[in-house]
Amino acid sequence: MNLDRPVAPDPYSLLPAVPTLTVSSTSIQHNARLPEEHVFDGWGLTGGNVSPQLSWAGAPEGTKGYAVTCFDPDAPTPSGFWHWLLVGIPAEVTSLDAGAGTAEKAPRGAFHVANDFGDKKYDGAAPPAGDQNHRYLFAVHALDTDDLGLDDTASAAVTTFTLGFHTLARGVISANYTI
Repeated sequence: MNLDRPVAPDPYSLLPAVPTLTVSSTSIQHNARLPEEHVFDGWGLTGGNVSPQLSWAGAPEGTKGYAVTCFDPDAPTPSGFWHWLLVGIPAEVTSLDAGAGTAEKAPRGAFHVANDFGDKKYDGAAPPAGDQNHRYLFAVHALDTDDLGLDDTASAAVTTFTLGFHTLARGVISANYTI
């Protein structure tokens, strides 16, 4: 099903520049294949559907909270595909355990916004069979507020639009997956 389309740009390169956070993971390696544990379980895939462990450092002074997102810019849609949107992470939290992509394991005070599967949680990689390699961009956004004025009914587009106005710094770790 390779749709013979150009590789999409890194969407964060299209936004105003902000300082960089250092993002690391014990679950995934930057620019390496996403382990099956973090792949979707459905749509013909049998992954573990577990969000990866993430840690971050280097937030600027004035950071009052964080958001974590996972985006696939290579999805065969005009708008990419959101896999995870976790907002309301307190400023004292600088890591998430593997599996924090569920309401039960998210940090106190944080909540999930519906991803493009329609779920309020992490849902893993799910590229169409035979399509090009997809990039999964796990971004940590350091924010100037602990209240974005959103609740869990906000769309992914409204959430990321709002993040853009409150992001002091951002770090991204990317993993790849194809079937």
